[in-house]
Amino acid sequence: MSATPDSTFANPELRIADLERQLAEREAELAKCRAERDEALEQQTATADVLQVINSSPGDLTPVFDAILEKAHTLCGAAYGRLLVRDGEEFRFAAAHGEPRLVEAARQLGPMRPAGGGPFARLVGGEPVIHIPDFRGDDSYRNAPPPLRDYYDAGDVRTLLLVPLRKDNEVLGVITAFRQEVRPFTDKQIALLQNFAAQAVVAMDNARLLTETREALEQQTATADVLQVINSSPGDLSPVFETILEKAHSLCNSNHGSLFLREGDHFHAASIRGVAEPFNERLRRGFRGSDTPVSRRLLAGERFVHIADLATLDHPMARSAVEAGNRTLLSVPLRKDETLLGMIVATRSEVRPFTDKQIALVENFAAQAVIAMENARLITETREALEQQTATAEVLQVINSSPGDLAPVFDAILEKAHSLCGATQGGLFTYDGQHFRAVITHGVPEPVAEVLRQPFGAETGSSQDRLVRGERLVHIPDITGLAGQLPEFPVARAAVQARIKTLLIVALRSDRDLLGYIAAFRQEVRPFTDKQVALLQNFAAQAVIAMENARLLNELQDRTRDLEESLEYQTATSDVLKVIISRSTFDLQPVLDTLVETAVRLCGAESGNIAIREGQVYRYVSSNYASSSAADAELWASVRQRTIVPGRDSIAARVALEGKVVHVVDILADPDYAVSEALTSGRRSMLGVPLLRDSEPIGVISLSRKRVEPFTERQIELVRTFADQAVIAIENTRLLTETREALEQQTATADVLLVINSSPGALAPVFDAILEKAHSLCGIDFGSLQLFDGEYFRAVATRYPPGAEAFDDRLRQGYRGADVPLTRSLLNGARFTQVPDLAAEADDPFARPAVEFAGLRSLLVLPLRKENALLGAIVCARQEVRPFTEKEIALLENFAAQAVIAMENARLLTETREALEQQTATAEVLGVINSSPGDLAPVFDAMLEKAMTLCEAAFGFVRSYDGALTRSAINP
Repeated sequence: MSATPDSTFANPELRIADLERQLAEREAELAKCRAERDEALEQQTATADVLQVINSSPGDLTPVFDAILEKAHTLCGAAYGRLLVRDGEEFRFAAAHGEPRLVEAARQLGPMRPAGGGPFARLVGGEPVIHIPDFRGDDSYRNAPPPLRDYYDAGDVRTLLLVPLRKDNEVLGVITAFRQEVRPFTDKQIALLQNFAAQAVVAMDNARLLTETREALEQQTATADVLQVINSSPGDLSPVFETILEKAHSLCNSNHGSLFLREGDHFHAASIRGVAEPFNERLRRGFRGSDTPVSRRLLAGERFVHIADLATLDHPMARSAVEAGNRTLLSVPLRKDETLLGMIVATRSEVRPFTDKQIALVENFAAQAVIAMENARLITETREALEQQTATAEVLQVINSSPGDLAPVFDAILEKAHSLCGATQGGLFTYDGQHFRAVITHGVPEPVAEVLRQPFGAETGSSQDRLVRGERLVHIPDITGLAGQLPEFPVARAAVQARIKTLLIVALRSDRDLLGYIAAFRQEVRPFTDKQVALLQNFAAQAVIAMENARLLNELQDRTRDLEESLEYQTATSDVLKVIISRSTFDLQPVLDTLVETAVRLCGAESGNIAIREGQVYRYVSSNYASSSAADAELWASVRQRTIVPGRDSIAARVALEGKVVHVVDILADPDYAVSEALTSGRRSMLGVPLLRDSEPIGVISLSRKRVEPFTERQIELVRTFADQAVIAIENTRLLTETREALEQQTATADVLLVINSSPGALAPVFDAILEKAHSLCGIDFGSLQLFDGEYFRAVATRYPPGAEAFDDRLRQGYRGADVPLTRSLLNGARFTQVPDLAAEADDPFARPAVEFAGLRSLLVLPLRKENALLGAIVCARQEVRPFTEKEIALLENFAAQAVIAMENARLLTETREALEQQTATAEVLGVINSSPGDLAPVFDAMLEKAMTLCEAAFGFVRSYDGALTRSAINP
């Protein structure tokens, strides 16, 4: 205020004028302050409104962008504008504000690629803001593409402002503001628009986090669902394939799709989703893999085939696919050990390529399909093996129960052979050196059967002629037309009358003599598989056995003793097969015990045993004297502790070394045998037969006599048979055990994933489920899941036996990881730490209390890592000295990975929730500021309450400063 001259006091009128001037100045200043206050409150209210929209629409950016544009343009005095988001090298429309015609025009512009030197290119290049006061006179207007310049003209743009949405120096989008007159934006208005841009970035980041979290949970849930279907449908692939297609297509936004299986060079659709006729039928018929560009590339070894637009391919299959409404295609192979088993195909009705995440997701589903196929294959092979063994045993039983009577034997052989090989018709024919004749038929019309029962010769060029010339079998996939080549041959005419298409005949030979053949027919063109051919050959061998038995009975009735011995052997073999069929699927020991006892009894031996290979050595697992006298039982207990190393000092060691039968008539005369052991046991004549799998010995069956008496060739052959049966039983048990373990592990993995999915953010049930599955699958007595804070490990979940409470309390109190050797190795990057016996680790501060308080012996510690960061550890222990196997370690590592997934999910959910809580608190405080202009008490109240809640404080206050002293403004 200017000084008042003394003359003013002398002149009242001048004094009044001066006071009026001063009053006007004060009122102007007050109006300016009010305007600034109103403007600030208006901006704060707009900010709070936008934050409220962000809070109420998590993951939905459209209302957020609309609110930001509305508030920004209103407060900055812009006539209209738009918000664009960056997608790769292009900017795409996200929202617009202004007249409806201008909003629609902005929408119709489509994606924009920044031109060199233009405003958008300058923002991408790093400029903080683009402000052009007179846009019509700027090169940016003159050089704009015609559609964009038309848009500017339609809106009469004169002043232009572009503010980037930037995060970590990367441009995510742009907010534009236009005025229809030349009037530059003020610094405050530019700063305000930048603030709204920052809020848009926050909303985009929140939406990204929520989307990623939701996608991760959806993918985990889908994986768990597929694993559940695999577990609940063992051997049945249809529901598995349908579930995989459903999940893959829903998560990848695919309209159509199919899953193809490969048979040779032929692909056919095993499951189809969303594909209309007639293209659906064409896919089910299938196609040659080398005939289509997609399957051809997969056969060449490509990881996947991704075609952005099928319309660009000049191929009949591609054109049919486009006609059926398919444009973008993704094909992912089903591979096992570099072998292509099939493919999953996903398509879209529009040209929209699949993302890398979606491709990886379909690859994951492809891996699950391969797991299901492998499980089904193992189960099918096991079931087929059991069915074949049962059929063999039943045929042998018929042979045994019908000595000399071939009719029931042939009938049983034909029934089993045709049932297992999928033949609709067939017969068994004998050959007397000149003529063939059907002795039994199956499924053949009676008039045709009558023709086949009449003797007929081997017409030149016929299938029978080929057998006479020495061929083992004749397999003709399609005999159509062959009858015309043999018009006088009655069997050819009978084949036409029976409408036979596919034919398989297998010779019955004894040594080199042709005894006849087994025939299997189909009334459609469908060749027999190699397995079915081998199975029919096996039944042919059984038929030959039956025929030979009958011949021996008829020709050698005076050798009753030999025949009884042969039948006894067959009965014993049948009994052993029954034990294998009924028990080997569950318990191998009774099978081996039965084999040893039967071999000893039938071969007239005093003792016998079986040794099984374990690595490079062999161990005895079964003996006939294990349950005999106390002295024998004690000897057996001692023998079981020994290992057999391949060599020449014992029968078992020699068989293991040579892999063939070893027969020593008198071991006292054998210079290589350990005579001292022989004298101790009283053995003299010994026989050893290897258990061979793929020509490699996996065990030895040994028989001994306490007298010098050689084993006969028949006895040796019988022991060979028992050795083969032992191998079958061992293999069956191994396959079933591996299948059961695989299913149990998949079920456990699915169960843990279900817990993760059903308890988002809650780690306790996940950790408990992991420890429970580790306990049941790996046989642990003590388990602990511990978290690492950078220095200390602390147990957050445990599973312990009675009496180990003190040790559990110690783990929950925590310990420095660097002080304990078991965890120190994890800090140094070890994959895991295993201690075979904690009692031997006297200097370890962790080992002593583990042994003393919990009785633990063998221990395994596995890290929980994420991107090389140590998050914690899983500790598993047993109360016996029994180290963990590689399979158990791999399974526990899988559980550790699931624990890390659960921890990461919980962290993301917690961070997302905290961010939303902070934004909500900010919005509420701003709302109080807006609703209480000039009144600070409610503002301070709201600020202090939110600060104490979010910071978990027990006490807080706000103090004001007047230049000399601070005073309490408010207390909680």
